[in-house]
Amino acid sequence: MLFNSLEFLFLFLPLTIVGFFCIGRAGHRVANGWLLCASVFFYGYWNASFVPLLLSSIVVNYLVGERLRKSGSRGRAWLIGGVAFNLVLLGVFKYADFAVANGNALFGSAWPLPGIVLPLGISFFTFTQIAYLADVSQRRAREYEPMNYGLFVTFFPHLLAGPILHHREIMPQFASPAIRRPVPANIAAGLFLLIAGLAKKVLIADEVAPWANAGFADVPALNLIDAWIAALAYTIQIYFDFSGYSDMAIGMALLINVRLPINFDSPYKARNVRDFWRRWHITLSRFLRDYLYVLLGGNRRGWWLAGSFALLTFVLGGLWHGANWTFVVWGLLHGIGMLAVRICDRFEIALPCWLACALTFLFVVVAWVFFRAASLGDAIYMVGTLFGAHGVDFRPGAGTWAPLFDAQNYAPAAIASLYPTLRSGTVLVLGLLIAWYGRNSQELLAGYRPTPGSVIACGTLCAALLVASVLEMQRASEFIYFNF
Repeated sequence: MLFNSLEFLFLFLPLTIVGFFCIGRAGHRVANGWLLCASVFFYGYWNASFVPLLLSSIVVNYLVGERLRKSGSRGRAWLIGGVAFNLVLLGVFKYADFAVANGNALFGSAWPLPGIVLPLGISFFTFTQIAYLADVSQRRAREYEPMNYGLFVTFFPHLLAGPILHHREIMPQFASPAIRRPVPANIAAGLFLLIAGLAKKVLIADEVAPWANAGFADVPALNLIDAWIAALAYTIQIYFDFSGYSDMAIGMALLINVRLPINFDSPYKARNVRDFWRRWHITLSRFLRDYLYVLLGGNRRGWWLAGSFALLTFVLGGLWHGANWTFVVWGLLHGIGMLAVRICDRFEIALPCWLACALTFLFVVVAWVFFRAASLGDAIYMVGTLFGAHGVDFRPGAGTWAPLFDAQNYAPAAIASLYPTLRSGTVLVLGLLIAWYGRNSQELLAGYRPTPGSVIACGTLCAALLVASVLEMQRASEFIYFNF
């Protein structure tokens, strides 16, 4: 079930929230059971055949966690076994085709591809449970009730695309009697974030998506300007797609008084790659740092080894996003960017803020080409086009944006047919300006001071955004991170 669908927004979500507050009067176990059932239904709505996989993963990890909790210092074998179970599960469903295809290419064999369908959210609920097992082994988490553990994993706002949660930051909230009573301030803030996130997805990300799709569908046909338009379109699409999802997830949880960790903080304002990853998918960065980089050795084994560990962490983080060499190279590029930051720090090299931000944004745009391209060959060709390797032509000739650059289309008799393209171009430019200069949703919420006038103005704006988003939902699409 998509967050940006009518059945979710006007049936599932209101019924779940109203049911939670009504049933919650009977106690936290009943309320948590209601949310668990609703979350499993939410997951199974897309494909019920994957519900047994999700529930089996939860049962195994809960039992391993119990063994870890009772084993004390002798629980290392259980931890290794539990982590291995999760990685094998992820590997089979996400990387089987990738492994077989590369094996065929390496050995000249012809093994058939398994053709396994990727279950929604498997990367996220797997990483969430690996973090739980690691925390249990270090005595930083414990869960005595299977139902509560199931809710921790499946809670629908974060199940499919994060944030990746720690048990200790979410389950104490579900145990609190206070969350079972409606809080008007939280409902107002939650609705604001929900509507803002929906508008980002539907009115901005989905508006520029056709431009990105057109450009990456026929990379050899692009000239220099075409390539930059396509790359910037995807840069804006993924920004507002993931920002919108993050806002909606936090807003939905806040409606029932649960606070999820911030997962997105204006990353295109970053001054370097390290700053970017402190702002983009913050909980994934935290997971990779705490459970991979530190485990490898972190900063404890010298400057050069620390840099090597950081590079390896980003390569594996890229592979986590998808079974394709394009994701590996994308992760490698960000790892190299992180090494560059460490070198600049070591030799005290500092750039003016505006130049550092501009270079970081340019780096991120180029790296997104590898993230989005269908193949490594397409990505390399397009990056070459971006920097003039295939000729310098300032007359766009490919993609749906080409009519904007033809003067005859602005004649009174033709201007009406140009409107959809002109609208997409305007949204692209506005998206860039908002990402660079605008305050993000959390900043707007933190700086809001309710007065009668501001309440009316904010309510009117939210209502207008909701209506506009609903009217555009006939072209609703999955959030990009649902694919990971």
